[in-house]
Amino acid sequence: MTPPPSWTETPTLAGRHVTLRPLAREDRDALVEASSDGRLWELFYSLAPGPESVDLWMDHSFREKAQGRGMPFTVLDAEGRVAGSTRYLRMNPANRRVEIGGTFYARRVQRTGLNTEAKLLLLEYAFETLGCVCVQLRTDWFNKASQRAIERLGAKKDGVLRGQRIMPDGRVRDTVVYSILEQEWRGVRQNLEMMLARGDAK
Repeated sequence: MTPPPSWTETPTLAGRHVTLRPLAREDRDALVEASSDGRLWELFYSLAPGPESVDLWMDHSFREKAQGRGMPFTVLDAEGRVAGSTRYLRMNPANRRVEIGGTFYARRVQRTGLNTEAKLLLLEYAFETLGCVCVQLRTDWFNKASQRAIERLGAKKDGVLRGQRIMPDGRVRDTVVYSILEQEWRGVRQNLEMMLARGDAK
């Protein structure tokens, strides 16, 4: 059965602080510039692309999109400048599940309302357009800042996948898994909207 267009055609999602639009090949250099703000690829728990890895990163992103497993976005800040990337991945229309991940942001927009609003837009589309019953988020065991940020969204911890993947440097990663269920979305949405209204985005 062919998935509906909402599961295959990447939308543009726009708010006050951020716009998420489909990833394009032409974004390559701007994404490297964003990742260079903080040299994000040097963080051992990060999969952010650097100058040497961006082409493989782009190829993987478009391959996942072509296979119906991923939906990559370029993230623009309020001024329309490329600030990073995020995506849906492990897309499963038959079971109405997606994961939000593959996210990196230039240091200049970290700990601002940009990420909070980006998550709100992605969750809204997942639950209200895709009709998801569950949205998952994952992060590295050592990325404590990411874990705190996910928990502040209102996601609940499902557990830790021990030895879940081998990182490019050979380290075997433990992955912390979180999720938000369909029936929890209303409360999570209210929480995110309150955070944005209060400027409580850290």
